[in-house]
Amino acid sequence: MISPQARLAALKARAAERFHARFGREATLFAVGPGRVNLIGEHVDYNDGFVLPMAIERHVLIAADAAEGRRGDDQQLSSTVARLASAEKPDVVEVACDQPIEPGEPSWANYVRGVMAGFQQRGVTVPGFDAFIDADLPLGGGLSSSAALEVSTATLLEALTHVHLDPVEKALLCQTAEHHFAGVPCGIMDQFASVMGRRDHLLLLDCRSRQVRFVPLSDPSVTVLIINTNVKHELGSGEYAKRRRECEIAAAAMRLDSLRDATMTMLTGARQELDKVVFRRARHVITEIARTQKAAEAVQADDWRAVGGLMYQSHASLRDDFEVSCAELDALVEIAAGLAEGEGGDSLRDSVIGCRMTGGGFGGCAVCLVHTGSAGAVSSHLERAYRLRTGIAASHFTTRPAEGARLLG
Repeated sequence: MISPQARLAALKARAAERFHARFGREATLFAVGPGRVNLIGEHVDYNDGFVLPMAIERHVLIAADAAEGRRGDDQQLSSTVARLASAEKPDVVEVACDQPIEPGEPSWANYVRGVMAGFQQRGVTVPGFDAFIDADLPLGGGLSSSAALEVSTATLLEALTHVHLDPVEKALLCQTAEHHFAGVPCGIMDQFASVMGRRDHLLLLDCRSRQVRFVPLSDPSVTVLIINTNVKHELGSGEYAKRRRECEIAAAAMRLDSLRDATMTMLTGARQELDKVVFRRARHVITEIARTQKAAEAVQADDWRAVGGLMYQSHASLRDDFEVSCAELDALVEIAAGLAEGEGGDSLRDSVIGCRMTGGGFGGCAVCLVHTGSAGAVSSHLERAYRLRTGIAASHFTTRPAEGARLLG
């Protein structure tokens, strides 16, 4: 199996080659932003709750060079123009850096435009540059490829402008880019995890105070297994914004600024004022915040049975109360839970600690905690059983908690 270091080196080499093929010169800067997986604490970051994510060993990488390095035919191109290319799209997008940057077409470039605009709004002059965006992170899989792109862009701009942001400011700049340029009203979790990830640690993030407590996940006997349903979801479809609005309605009914301050007693008391759907949305948030805090303590104590139980409870709440799961995600979680009952044979009994959907929902990935020695057999069983049940081929990878965004040498 390829090591994380070798995988990242291969991604860098591929991006450098593609940069050269597209722009006819060598890249001199390589900025990388990791994706993230959230162990527990879903759809609570925009409710000021607690989340427990980690950066993963899959990345968005930008190979780049400053505009003054352009040669040949490019000498006629202004040094104040940024040219953006992507492995996923055939077009090269030009952005004028000497004018106020606004959202535009194609929409994929708005994640980069938004971060560039954030630097401009801080009085930073953004120079022209060429950039090629590559990734080994599944796109649209609930692993926050958008935040990884934003954060890697911010890391690149820090290098180009020699202006280095405080990590919290950097994450918030990237969140604002997603709000205003991509139109997704996300919370702060994704960007914070991509900026602040620490090897072999989870981040217990208080989304109100923005304080992070690092929780060690260094036990070599426990591995994070990510299974991709290969069913795509699109947060821009409006379901994410709809859930956020429902949470705001519930908080207002209890005369609270956010559901962070709500209790089940308060929610029950306001039940007559709330639509049944809104009541269930709030119930998920209140119970999920409590589960996340308990899970962090259980991880710290190596109480894996407790962690697993909380993960299954989280999935049930996301499925039934928040209604952001789907048949494919439910199938994966049910298959994983069945291994504890011996459905995969005695050799796999109790091999899975816990499993739940992760990310915005409506497809994407499930995250499993598994015993390291069984990770290969578990993933094979899950993919085989999932294909039999759904007719869809899943894919998987394992990961350790990874470092946050950085420049590669």
